Amino acid sequence: MGTMLALLLVLSTLSGCARETLTDLKNALPEPAPQEIIYQLDYSSYEESFLDRNGNTLAYCDYTVPQMSALREDGSQILEAQNPEEERALELTETFNLRFADWRADAPHIQELLTQAPAQNGQPLVEQLTCTAYQTGRLVSVSAEYHNYTGGAHGNIILLSWNFDLDSGTFFDAATLDDDAGFHAAVVQALKRQARDRAQENGLSPTDFFWGDYEEILENWTSYAVSFDAEGMTVAFSPYELACYAAGEQVFHLTYEELLPHMGPHGRALLGLEEETEEASEK
Repeated sequence: MGTMLALLLVLSTLSGCARETLTDLKNALPEPAPQEIIYQLDYSSYEESFLDRNGNTLAYCDYTVPQMSALREDGSQILEAQNPEEERALELTETFNLRFADWRADAPHIQELLTQAPAQNGQPLVEQLTCTAYQTGRLVSVSAEYHNYTGGAHGNIILLSWNFDLDSGTFFDAATLDDDAGFHAAVVQALKRQARDRAQENGLSPTDFFWGDYEEILENWTSYAVSFDAEGMTVAFSPYELACYAAGEQVFHLTYEELLPHMGPHGRALLGLEEETEEASEK
């Protein structure tokens, strides 16, 4: 009997040791690395014509806007979150897509126009929005042209932009890129220089080519359409904003080479320019 008890004690001890060893091994194993989430941009289009009882076109609308989806590393789209990272990804894409939801869902703008100003002289009302998106690891920059005709001698063009930070999941104003590094002031000087050159190319003084207060307008450049692409930053003014309609859109482009010396860490990280900064410092 004593021998049996001793044997049971030994087996129990060995079993306990085995459980402890397995537990230690489990704890020692690294946690599985979270899958990288890929944010994919596509374009969504909506087009509709509004006809009268005789089949004549009263109004026409055509919208093309970006639409973001979140993908796992294997390429599958995240429709239901399986972990906190995926839950955040769905919230982020929802925030982005909601900004363009009205243009995708129906035609509220053109319907409102029809109520306020029916087709004139047989010319249908027209509303169009075309978007172009640029994406880096952290940034999504959308530039757009909005065209509409509501009667009169000509239609209108409005230039728009939206900039989205994938890290914070928020839209941001270009003014946040200043970082107390003189970014805003450097952009103002570059815009004024380009404006003077443009006026001179047209054989006019800046105050004759642009509005008389064009310098004050340029100093407030972050309130207008600011977007980014692979080459640099674009600041765009719609007709009437900086000059008369006949002068057309006024679009200014600044290269990253011009901007980098005046950008702080936040701006360089957001625009994906940190590697270029490191390469420049090594040379």
